[in-house]
Amino acid sequence: MNSYFEEVQALLSTVVEKEKQSIDEAVERIAESIMSDGIIHLFGSGHSHILTEEVFYRSGGLAAIHPIFVEDLMLFKGASRSSQLERQNDLSAKFMQDEDIRHGDVCIVISSSGINPVPIDVALIAKEKGAFVIGLASPEYANSCPSRHKQKLYLHDVVDLVIDNHVSKGDTLLKSNNITFGSGSTVTGAVILNIIFTQVIQAIIDSGVTPPVFLSGNIEGADEHNQQLIAKYKTRIPQL
Repeated sequence: MNSYFEEVQALLSTVVEKEKQSIDEAVERIAESIMSDGIIHLFGSGHSHILTEEVFYRSGGLAAIHPIFVEDLMLFKGASRSSQLERQNDLSAKFMQDEDIRHGDVCIVISSSGINPVPIDVALIAKEKGAFVIGLASPEYANSCPSRHKQKLYLHDVVDLVIDNHVSKGDTLLKSNNITFGSGSTVTGAVILNIIFTQVIQAIIDSGVTPPVFLSGNIEGADEHNQQLIAKYKTRIPQL
C-alpha cells in the first residue's frame, strides 16, 4: 500500500509543479465560458469515461458539466469490445454530429495514451463546432506508441491546450519481477479535474458572480436550489 501511495504522491507532485500554467489557462477558459452561459463537455472512453462521471451532477460541483456518454464505449457493454471500438476511425462522427457543442463552450477530452481515433476525432469535431478543446493526456505515453488514427495524429496534436497527467507508457506505477501494475491515470485525472473546477468556482466568486454549484441533496433547501440549476441547464445537458 505504501509503495502505491508514494508513487501517486510523487506523480501528483509532478503534475502540480509542471502543469500549473496549463491548469491556470484551463481555469481561465472554463470560468469565462461558464460566465457567458457556456457548457463544459467531457469525453472519455473505457476507464477514461469514469472521469467524466466524477465531475457530473456532483455535490459541491459545477452544474454546467455535460458528459458525452456513449454506452458502447463504456466497460459495462463489453470491456474488450469498448477497446476495439475506440480504435475505429470515423466512429466519432456517428455520435458527435448530434452533440450540442457551440462556440464559447469548452470540451475536455480524456485519453492517457492519446493514440486511438475516437478521442482524437471527438476533439477535432468539438473544435469544428467552435469549442475550446483541452486534452487530458500523456504525450510521453503517446510518443512511445504508433498512432492508430488514419492521419497518424495524436490527441496532444489536435487540442488547443494539453494538460499532461505524466503517466508513463502502460499507465502503471509499480514493477516487480518484470511485472508492471497499479494504474495512476484515474487517481491523477480526478485530482486534476477537481483542482481545475474548484479553481474555476473560486474565480467566478472572485469576479462577483454566483457560480452554478450543486448542493448535497442531504442539505436543507438543496432540492429547490438544485432544481433551479437543472431547469437552467436541462435543455443543453439532457442527462440532468
